Amino acid sequence: MATNVTNSVPNDDLLRYRSQFPILADSTYLISNSLGAMPGAVHEAMQDYTNLWATRGVASWEEKWWMLASEVGDQLGGLMNAAPGSVSCHQNVTLCQATIASCFHFSGSRNKVVYSDMNFPSVMYFWEAQASRGARIQMVPTDDGVHVPLERLLDAIDEQTLIVPISHVIFRSSFIQDAKAIIEKAHKVGAYVVLDSFQSLGTVPVDVQALDADFAVGGVLKWLCGGPGTAYLYVRPDLGQKLEPKLTGWTAHQNPFAFETGPIRYTDPSYKFMNGTPNIAALYAAQPGLRIVTEVGVDRIREKSMRQTARLIELADAHGWRVNTPRNPAERGGTVSIEMPHAPEVCRELVKRRIFVDYRPKAGVRFSPHFYTRDEELDIAISAVVEILADMEVAVL
Repeated sequence: MATNVTNSVPNDDLLRYRSQFPILADSTYLISNSLGAMPGAVHEAMQDYTNLWATRGVASWEEKWWMLASEVGDQLGGLMNAAPGSVSCHQNVTLCQATIASCFHFSGSRNKVVYSDMNFPSVMYFWEAQASRGARIQMVPTDDGVHVPLERLLDAIDEQTLIVPISHVIFRSSFIQDAKAIIEKAHKVGAYVVLDSFQSLGTVPVDVQALDADFAVGGVLKWLCGGPGTAYLYVRPDLGQKLEPKLTGWTAHQNPFAFETGPIRYTDPSYKFMNGTPNIAALYAAQPGLRIVTEVGVDRIREKSMRQTARLIELADAHGWRVNTPRNPAERGGTVSIEMPHAPEVCRELVKRRIFVDYRPKAGVRFSPHFYTRDEELDIAISAVVEILADMEVAVL
């Protein structure tokens, strides 16, 4: 099925970035919620990494590598209006959550962790495991599998609550939570909020200062087109000065190359919240995507996303398929989850045709256009679903 078609919106200036993403030349890429398309410049970035290692050897640390985590952290911080030096880089979001948790204990009366059952499972697994350290878990259930019930979540946050880890945008349904209301309630009772912006940063505007966020975590893997291996942890600057993570290591030491014995002497943020040796190769790979998203601008990405996700909902409705994503664009992130007959099988067949989407239980097939997506590609994908389902019906007969 052809995918290189002429776009019907001639003033879509964002399409000028398509040529920077090689996979778009021969596929319909609607899976940026899972893995953003790779910028071609990653090839050059990785060549820079290997060239420096090959020619400068151990001197690479002093000349480039040691500062890289801070530089990438500030690039990420610029996308969320974070103060310089408040974003550290890690290998994945679970380690970010663990670093935050290591700043606290659960031995007192304020030991409750409140979150929704719509959180990403990896986050749930981590916080549920903290029960062995004395944490009391309260999970707030969804009613419809799409929305998080805000009032019920707010009611659960009380004076015994320590931490509220929430997803800004829900991975299954693309529902945007009211992070501001949740943070305000948590602060009113003395609790902290961990805002998981993995499914928002890069497609939905995030402003940690306007939100007064305590912590924000996420990664470059998805909407930031940065590949695996680089996650980020924002710590509000005043908290960054007073908190002391127990998940720590030599990178967080005030004088790491002195190799002192005994207890750690914490350095300043952002390195204070790091631990062992950073993933240098992943940091190199992350930079081209960050540069492009910064240049494009998240506000422009968001405007296009709302238009294209509305079109996907319109197409799904035309075929009578269930949409497991909010219809209100103000409550909808960059993904539309559609439940059609034989959804897992349909997803597999779409991928065989190089129409890249994914399937998630209780969500359906997730379609995620990004700034580099042509409008016609939405129609191409849905038309392919219709064709696949028709072929299945013929096969049954």
